[in-house]
Amino acid sequence: MAGSAAAGLVAALGLTTGLALPPTQAASGAGAAALSRASFVAAAVRRAGPAVVTIDTERTVAVPGGRGAGGLLADPLFRQFFGLPPAGPTQRTERGQGSGFIFQADGLILTNAHVVERSDRVTVGLQNGQRVEGRVVGLDPLTDLAVVRLVGGGPWPVASLGNSDSLQVGDWAIAVGNPFGLDNTVTLGIVSSLNRNASKLGITDKRLDLIQTDAAINPGNSGGPLLNADGEVVGINTLVRSGPGAGLGFAIPINRARGIASQLLSSGRVSHPMIGVGLDQVRTAQGRTGVVVAAVQPGGPAARAGLRQGDLIVAVGGRPVGAPADVVAAVEGSAIGRPLPVTVDRGGARQEVLVIPAELQRLLSR
Repeated sequence: MAGSAAAGLVAALGLTTGLALPPTQAASGAGAAALSRASFVAAAVRRAGPAVVTIDTERTVAVPGGRGAGGLLADPLFRQFFGLPPAGPTQRTERGQGSGFIFQADGLILTNAHVVERSDRVTVGLQNGQRVEGRVVGLDPLTDLAVVRLVGGGPWPVASLGNSDSLQVGDWAIAVGNPFGLDNTVTLGIVSSLNRNASKLGITDKRLDLIQTDAAINPGNSGGPLLNADGEVVGINTLVRSGPGAGLGFAIPINRARGIASQLLSSGRVSHPMIGVGLDQVRTAQGRTGVVVAAVQPGGPAARAGLRQGDLIVAVGGRPVGAPADVVAAVEGSAIGRPLPVTVDRGGARQEVLVIPAELQRLLSR
């Protein structure tokens, strides 16, 4: 009776107990209970997990001043007094660890550049316990991306790549990696935001628009995949915010990584066209979003073409743009030295200017 009364009260208040199941599942008894325990996260990780790897690195660094000797033997006056030769530099081995994933069947791995840069030796650990030598094909510090090739014939497990352009805020996000050396750790969250500019996070030496997620990304997760609910790679885990706002993670969109990897494989380096503007997003008087020129680099391509601070960019290369990431993508897809039409709204009047993109490293060295 007590149970009936409670059920009646719940019904009267319009409440439900637990998660409602579709009628066909609710009617299937024990089968429904088993089905409700199935996890899309487990299915996603089963699909991509075998291709997630641990990357162990070693690099030799010089220790100046013979610090390895220690004590009086390291004191130059002591050595001079006793006629000993000056203490030369000693060496030590630094070890690091990160994550990555195999994205091609011939053993190509995507990871972060900061995981493997300046490494003398790279060893890759697979989920099945196999350990294989890896060789760095190329890396791009500006986008923090690197490609590593496994030495051996395979066969190798491969992670399926998704479409990061189709992501929406609120989509599931599954981070997989090896934080603190703990292999195959999985965390779950959502896509918290898109197109987070790295410079606004205080990272001025990178050229990235990032996926923001609350899925935990810890040290050692760097270079591992960010998966969607179908187990496809949509991002590469790269940053975690510490201090105020701690708990926010950031990943490089996989579509951007594809283009960088293609350049690294074809030429071993990455070209970064730049026009020399700082951008911000605004809401126009018509209620639409637009891209405003917040700053113009003196003497840069945009300044020479006549772009001004306050111009509203409405199209690049003939294609409409609605966010800074659209402009960056259009410039990245252009050719250095070839005129790129940029349509701007200036004081209510539209006009087109021809900007000639230059190599980013050349502009930064000026």
